[in-house]
Amino acid sequence: MDFLIGLFEFALSRQEQVIEGLVQHTGYVVSVLVTAGIIAVVTGTLTRRNQLAKELSLSIASVFLTIPSLALFVIFIPLVGLGFTPSFIALLLYSLLPILRNTITGLDGIDNGVLESAKGMGLSPFQVLTKVQLPLAWPVILAGVRVSSMLIVGLAALATLVAGGGLGDFIKSGLARLPLPNSLESIWLGTLLCLVLAVVIDLILQALRVATISKGIR
Repeated sequence: MDFLIGLFEFALSRQEQVIEGLVQHTGYVVSVLVTAGIIAVVTGTLTRRNQLAKELSLSIASVFLTIPSLALFVIFIPLVGLGFTPSFIALLLYSLLPILRNTITGLDGIDNGVLESAKGMGLSPFQVLTKVQLPLAWPVILAGVRVSSMLIVGLAALATLVAGGGLGDFIKSGLARLPLPNSLESIWLGTLLCLVLAVVIDLILQALRVATISKGIR
């Protein structure tokens, strides 16, 4: 109980840093999810009719996940410097696979009879894609977005190692000062804020799912 009280007091004494860290961390999640979502959905859509292209795109996205996270953050420093940019690139590469895989899975899972019916109604290939295929695949795509969002929230804590800010600043600061006073509080604060942010983002995405998916598809 004393530790929790101390943690609460520590957080209150650093309200500005907490707000700044949350804003930076949320900025990573939103910007990376939007960018990764566009890239993955476009790639999945363009490769949907070519098995070789689909497998190649999935293999490339999978390779990024095999690179150690710290190395992926660091290798871009000589090219783009420190701060937001190397962190953004690393997080973007990590977040592509779940969305791309689910996009391909969602599009492949649509019954051919539905597509033939849409064509029989006189819809153009582009209209079939935008009015039939993507809406039907959207629940699966959104599930991939949720997985990526959780990955980003956790990995964004590493941005602090390349001067990218975020909630990882609290964790790094605490580790650097162990076992000095408030070092554990700093580590716990950064960790708990990441957990809270992950829960909030997931609830938002669940609300988006309910708002954008009809009851029949759900």
